[in-house]
Amino acid sequence: MDETVAEFIKRTILKIPMNELTTILKAWDFLSENQLQTVNFRQRKESVVQHLIRLCEEKRASLNDAALLDIICEDVDLFDMKQFKNAFKKILQRALKNVTVSFRETEENAIWIRIAWGTQYTKPNQYKPTYVVYYSQTPYAFKSSSTLRRNTPLLGQALTIASKHHQIVKMDLRSRYLDSLKAIVFKQYNQTFETHNSTTPLQERSLGLDINMDSRIIHENKVEKERVQRITQETFGDYSQPQLEFAQYKLETKFKSDLNGSILAEREEPLRCLIKFSSPHLLEALKSLAPAGIADAPLSPLLTCIPNKRKNYFKIRDK
Repeated sequence: MDETVAEFIKRTILKIPMNELTTILKAWDFLSENQLQTVNFRQRKESVVQHLIRLCEEKRASLNDAALLDIICEDVDLFDMKQFKNAFKKILQRALKNVTVSFRETEENAIWIRIAWGTQYTKPNQYKPTYVVYYSQTPYAFKSSSTLRRNTPLLGQALTIASKHHQIVKMDLRSRYLDSLKAIVFKQYNQTFETHNSTTPLQERSLGLDINMDSRIIHENKVEKERVQRITQETFGDYSQPQLEFAQYKLETKFKSDLNGSILAEREEPLRCLIKFSSPHLLEALKSLAPAGIADAPLSPLLTCIPNKRKNYFKIRDK
């Protein structure tokens, strides 16, 4: 099955609420009853989607098959905006009484929500609101960092119930740039941020070498630069990266030593270390390290996995 078709089917299925998924798949009539019975619909939606994509690959789904699924979804009223707003607001008002909720619908099925929090005894603070962007028919929402920690569980509960999803996915991913967050979460960064599609062979690109250098050194440098360029392109792609400002790594490890009686070896608590990489455009900065000769290629997977893992907060512990 073509990658484009697989991505189309994946995005279409992600738009379907879990309580409607079985009905729509049966109406699609592409996967057999026996195949659908192999799917555990009680799993997280992402796991269900991956299983369904594998089944579609086995049957070699075509673009026409994917289009038919999309048509069936359009025919069914999958998301009631008015119902979502009413349910979301009602949950917050029942819990807090004093809360102001405002909505604004935008393109791409995005709903901007502004929440001014109060308590049972205090009026909503209009000067410190929380902003949330929810993408309808998906388990993803993006919230501003101004949310009071005590209100975060309630916000998640309201989104989960109002959206009719099993759960709203929590990710260790932060950025000031909503488009970049959206591109990483929905894995659109190779399309959304593409600025060029270079078709020039590596050997034809300018390597910036001194024409007066020894020919043997030139050849060695050229081979090495081509290797670095190839690895960098395979790792990051030939397009601009989503914009993140940092990546944070928390390390917890036990001290290991062959020396007996070491004070650190007898320590019960693990050693903790925090490492933070910061840049106005971190992924582009990481992408440029090896070509600039600052780091060896390939870079550590801990640095290159950020878009695929969809996180820039990492906790590393001993296995």
